Order: sequence, then C-alpha cells, then structure tokens
Amino acid sequence: MKDRSKLITEQRNTNSLQIDTKSISEIVTIINREDANVITAVDKEHINITKAVDLIVKSFNKGGRLFYVGAGTSGRLGVLDASECPPTFGTDPELIRGIIAGGKEALTRSIEGAEDSYDGGELAIRDNGVTALDTVVGIATGGTTPFVHGALVKARSLGAVTIFLCCNPDTDPAEAVDIIIRPITGPEIITGSTRMKAGTATKLILNTLTTAAMIKRGKVYENFMVDLQVKNEKLRDRAERIIMAVTKLDRDYARDLLKKAENNVKIAIVMNKLQVGYKDAEKRLEECGGFVRKALAS
Repeated sequence: MKDRSKLITEQRNTNSLQIDTKSISEIVTIINREDANVITAVDKEHINITKAVDLIVKSFNKGGRLFYVGAGTSGRLGVLDASECPPTFGTDPELIRGIIAGGKEALTRSIEGAEDSYDGGELAIRDNGVTALDTVVGIATGGTTPFVHGALVKARSLGAVTIFLCCNPDTDPAEAVDIIIRPITGPEIITGSTRMKAGTATKLILNTLTTAAMIKRGKVYENFMVDLQVKNEKLRDRAERIIMAVTKLDRDYARDLLKKAENNVKIAIVMNKLQVGYKDAEKRLEECGGFVRKALAS
C-alpha cells in the first residue's frame, strides 16, 4: 500500500486541531477562513488554466471533445460540469463528458474500490471512444488515483491532449501530460476530506475551463448565454430577458421576436439588429462560426 501520509492534502491543518471543541459559529468561521485561501491557490494557476483552455478550444475546433475523468468527489464534479453545459450553452451532450470510476452508480453512493483500478481507467477511455482529436482532463486532488493515471496514459497513447489536475505539490501523472494544473489548497479542515478545499478548487477550475472555452466558441454575446436551449419556462423567461436587454424591446416584442426566430436567441438578436429575416440571420451566423458579434459586424 502506498504511503500517502506526506501528501499535503492528507496532513493535519493546524487551524482546525480543536475544531471538535468549538461552537457552531466558530466552526463556520474556521471553514470560511480556510475556504478563502482557495481563491488564491486557483489564481496562482492562471497560466496553466489559460493554456488548458486554449488546448480545449483547439480540440473543439478540430471536431474533438472534452472528457473529465475522476473518482469520488473529483469524478462527480467532472460529471456535474459536463452535464451543466448543454442547458447553459446549448452544446451537444456528447461534446463534454464526465467519466467517473464505478460508473453511474458512483454518482450517488461511494464505490471506493473503483478508483484503485488502473486498468479500469484505461478501459473507460477505450469504451468512450477517445481519439487524437479529444482532450482528457484527469482529476485527482490527491494526485495518486490509479483510475485517473490509467485513463491519462491510455488517452495519451491515442494522441489525445492530456491535462492533470491535482492539489498536491509532490504527485505527478504516471506519464508526461500536456499541462498540469496544481492549485495547492493545503491541509483540509477535516484531515483528508478533499471534498472540501480541494473539491472547491476543482469546481472553480472546471467552471473556468468550460466557460472560457464556450466564450471562445461563440456561445456568449456580451455576457449573455445566447445559445441557451429554451426548454422550460425559466429558460424562456431568460431568453426573452436577454433579447430585451440587447435589443431594448419590451417583453411582448421580445417574445414575438423569439417565436419568429424559432426560439433561437442568437438569430433573434441578429434579426433585430440587422433588420433581416430568419434565413438571412441564420446564414450570417453560420458564416461567422456562430459568433453574434462577428455576424453583426458583417
């Protein structure tokens, strides 16, 4: 068995040694003060996160996909981020995918042994049809998860871009990867509970990877998610409000415009701004790669 005692995420946090003796208010204060350090840790990885986004965008532009691979909390966070992209940015569910050790059952209950399978990680990459066009982000906050290492090695052998995300200074992937993102969040408030600070850092970084990549794919105009899918009343309301803000139309006109644009916010904006019909707006957007700003400038 590998000795993980020297990993910073497994060490004791001197700021919470007596946390079991504290009042609820004091416990909350300790947790909040430790969480505040996560932002700084993530910010120090600005350059590596930027490089990672650039590679992800290049994968998308070539027709590739983004895969997150992890176990436990890391795997769940990857699946969560992947599942939020279709409703937020109107992406194909196959474009960004989460792979978790233990499969779907591991999303709602702990299947701890699954993370120990190096071969399982390799198999998951093969079963998901990863190719040289894709990017694979292996998430292991402690940095030692065999399932993640196996996945990264297999992905690299296929020619995929590989990115390793961990929160320890002394752990590396089993083989070379294109980028390592390493926010050092320090010892956890509860020793070894990496669902806390390390998990928070992971969530922040995954949010940044996909959001920045989607912006660079034309999914955002100004700071509006203009490729959202109008599939329920909340999203219909949001779509109408986006159109109202961009075009200065009132609610009734925005609703009518959205209907004429067949529930496509981008097309609605271009139709209004350029005073063109649906087909013309659609064509302009296609010619501009889906970027609203470019379509309006054309």
